Amino acid sequence: MNAMMEGGGMMLGMGIVGLLSVIALVLLIAALVKYLFFSRPKQ
Repeated sequence: MNAMMEGGGMMLGMGIVGLLSVIALVLLIAALVKYLFFSRPKQ
């Protein structure tokens, strides 16, 4: 019973870390796209 609870907690922790990583990655990509497309001088 205890092993199962520990495994669940570990999975939950990894899920949270994964979610934060995905959010950080999305924000990074959005910032990069914005920078590449909007910081160039218009011709």
